[in-house]
Amino acid sequence: MALDIFVPYWGDPAFMRETVDSVLAQENPDWLLTVVDDAYPGLEIKEYVSGINDPRVRYIRKDINAGITENYRTCVAMATEDVLVILGCDDVLLPNYVDVILTAHQRYPHAAVIQPGVEVIDENSRVVTTLADTVKQKLVKPRVHGARVVAGEPIARNLMHGDWLYWPSLAFRTDKIREVEFREGFPIIQDLALVMDMIFEGSQLLIEPTLCFRYRRHSNSASSAKLVDGSRFAGEREYFAVAAAQAEELGWTRAARSARLRLTSRLHAIYLLPKAAGTRNSTAVKALTRHAFGQ
Repeated sequence: MALDIFVPYWGDPAFMRETVDSVLAQENPDWLLTVVDDAYPGLEIKEYVSGINDPRVRYIRKDINAGITENYRTCVAMATEDVLVILGCDDVLLPNYVDVILTAHQRYPHAAVIQPGVEVIDENSRVVTTLADTVKQKLVKPRVHGARVVAGEPIARNLMHGDWLYWPSLAFRTDKIREVEFREGFPIIQDLALVMDMIFEGSQLLIEPTLCFRYRRHSNSASSAKLVDGSRFAGEREYFAVAAAQAEELGWTRAARSARLRLTSRLHAIYLLPKAAGTRNSTAVKALTRHAFGQ
């Protein structure tokens, strides 16, 4: 069995080359790599991938830019193996990633989602520690000693307190991810929405703490700008309301309460308030204040 690795591509060619190289450097050769180019301007990556003499590697370019959500759907639809990963086009696999994921799947075949161990790098590929990741890993993520399977209301409640998952590192059972849809209207939080929909449907999540993935966090990303001006939080509030309703339908009252509380999301807005105030952007201050202290 091979691991289906998909890269929905739109971004810096230099980062993308590093991503592809990290796949080629895997210790376990049981993988397939598919690059799905969402009509990114320029053909540098097409030429780079086409020059790789390896039958496990293929490149597909869309005629028009369809957007990240549609590209995710394309990747899932194209999968032929039992397990897939939708890798970010600037993230890096450590050499043991494929081996860790395939071994975990063999040991825990019923787990629909696998979260392996992750470290964070910056735009210069240096390992870094950020406040957001410290909160995720030390305060929100369940404490585990070795691999652990979680499911049902406890993990739903936990993720509603704070999303500690690293989407590009996640491996999915192909049959299970195909049972749900990528939601429209939540471009920033759609990764959490999809995993939560799987959990609401009864899927199990495996926490496999072995370090095997490097997640790139950019200091000046578009999502960071949206955080400071408060625009990202409107979508988060809308999604948490949806998740609360889903939990209520299942009788998961504690998970529903956590979704309405959205604790770490509120704390994040409070943390950003001084920075927004420093820009004298009254609209941003009002948006952050509403998210932090409103309903």
